[in-house]
Amino acid sequence: MTTPVSITPIGVFRGAATYKYDAPRQGVFAGGSGTIELAAGRNFETALRDLDGFERIWVIFLFDRNGDGWRPTTRPPVAVPGLDRVGVFASRAPYRPNPIGLSCVRLVAVRGRVLEIAEADLLDGTPVLDVKPYVPAADAFPDAKAGWVDAQRAVRWQVIASAPFAAASSFVRAHGGPDLLATARLQLGTDPFDATRKRVVRTGGETGTFSLRMFRIDFASDAATHTLTLVALRSGYSPEELAKPDDPYADKALHRAFATYVQQETRTISP
Repeated sequence: MTTPVSITPIGVFRGAATYKYDAPRQGVFAGGSGTIELAAGRNFETALRDLDGFERIWVIFLFDRNGDGWRPTTRPPVAVPGLDRVGVFASRAPYRPNPIGLSCVRLVAVRGRVLEIAEADLLDGTPVLDVKPYVPAADAFPDAKAGWVDAQRAVRWQVIASAPFAAASSFVRAHGGPDLLATARLQLGTDPFDATRKRVVRTGGETGTFSLRMFRIDFASDAATHTLTLVALRSGYSPEELAKPDDPYADKALHRAFATYVQQETRTISP
């Protein structure tokens, strides 16, 4: 029963999400698009025959970037009244005894041995173990009880980007940086001030700063309407730090370019 088994991935996922916090907790809520590229020379083109008639598929994959093994308990991504941690087998956390993940994604197209998918919560480079069709008659139980998930009080916030933030985040992405707007919407869409689950500090009554890598996102919130506005984007490096040659995160070139962009924008709007 405990005899080790050997499994060889059949392919790899390719998408925009690189870091763990770039990926949504459930792809159907805020997932991105990407492709599953199956290995060559194994007749997978034939194995994919007739799959294009399905709207959704199950993707079985490896959590290959956990690093520190499994954990018997985990904290729910959205707070549950009176419940701090749950057993890992009662969750979808990635820190499992066998790091196997399961996602139901939307199938867009099948091209040879490449699957185009949407609503995915996988990271770029994730090893894929298997693909199976989603069959609504057998796989959907909308009225089934969901344990502690039913007790969650998740309120979705509308995250709006101001014009200056949208322009600044577009500059960062165009220069090879992360999609700050998409990640901010993902991370701040629920419990935006919950510092136990994200790098956020409250700077005022309804204002805060969200840290993503070495960028700082200033935002303002309206609790009455559950609306959050991304106000400004800043670098977490000081000018003195940017002038130093050390570059532990390999991102100083991007932040120097961003600093020049900010200076140019400041001169443009100055009277």
